[in-house]
Amino acid sequence: MTRPSTQVTRLSDLQDTSRARLDELLDSTPLATIALVRDGHPVIFPIGFARLGDELVIHGSTGSPWLRALGDGAPAAVSVTALDGVAVARSSFESSFHYRSAVLFGSFEKIDDDAKPGYLERLTDTFVPGRVAELRASTRKELAATVAMRLAIGTDNWSLKLSDGWPEDPPEDIASGVWAGVVPLTVTYGEAKTAPDVAPDTPVPASVRAMTGVLRNQAPR
Repeated sequence: MTRPSTQVTRLSDLQDTSRARLDELLDSTPLATIALVRDGHPVIFPIGFARLGDELVIHGSTGSPWLRALGDGAPAAVSVTALDGVAVARSSFESSFHYRSAVLFGSFEKIDDDAKPGYLERLTDTFVPGRVAELRASTRKELAATVAMRLAIGTDNWSLKLSDGWPEDPPEDIASGVWAGVVPLTVTYGEAKTAPDVAPDTPVPASVRAMTGVLRNQAPR
């Protein structure tokens, strides 16, 4: 099957071919959206992921029919987007968002049983740094119920689009005296909430206490 083009056709000047900027985006959010065709129909679903080196890694239940389709080699498109602000122009037509958006194409590969525990631990420590050291090891039953897959991040299977400029109002709107600018947007961690079945004297672990401030790496200012 021919791989889709990675050339941006709409607002092509916003395309960025920097692998460093791609990695920055993939490291800034734990959520991706994966699209594929299953049983002759297009389907799409959100899933947690992490970039581990040159691989985009996901995991989930072995009972998921969509993940089974991915594991069988179904071609997929992976979308990752971070919303960084609202560009408030002098007209609704020119108003827009600041965003970083990437699409990756390819087929996922199942991670074999020997390597799976290590990958799952790295995923956990990406989502909550330092958490693995605070937890018991996964049981054989848990590992058997979990599928982990990776998608290679190559040199020609992704497209990145960045929008971060000022509103581009025409001269007549600029002359009107109406305000224009950018309102930054960030995602932040809130205060941890202890589950009701936790013993009252149980301290909040260091990994959770460290989850403060912005969510991962935000866009450069």
